[in-house]
Amino acid sequence: MLVSQILSSKSAQGVETVKPDLTVAEAAGILSEKRIGSLVVSDDGGVPVGILSERDIVRELGRTGDGCLKLKVSDLMTRRLTTCSPDETAVDVLTKMTECRFRHLPVMEAGKMVGLISIGDAVKARLSELAMEKDALEGMIMGH
Repeated sequence: MLVSQILSSKSAQGVETVKPDLTVAEAAGILSEKRIGSLVVSDDGGVPVGILSERDIVRELGRTGDGCLKLKVSDLMTRRLTTCSPDETAVDVLTKMTECRFRHLPVMEAGKMVGLISIGDAVKARLSELAMEKDALEGMIMGH
């Protein structure tokens, strides 16, 4: 299954973005309220400059304490983004996520962000593919 197909099957369209000067506390509030695991950091909502995950916040909380909540998102965000394109497969994305230890990848097309794919999205797509393959093989074996 292609990333473009995964994005079109997601119930929530669009990507939650925040500006780099937002406080970490405000970003944590958005993560909690929206029940999501990361926020794409962007000045214009279209071109990502970073990503802030719940892991980034927890790691810094453990390292420096609750004072980190006053920091700006730009202080904690991952600046070197690993991205994917709409024509990559679920397997491609899962490989990148596993190797780079990320759970969220911005989907880029022609220099603009067109979506965000999570590890859950990719696993769900892959499981769906495997179920269809299993059903097809069973059909062939049973002569249907």
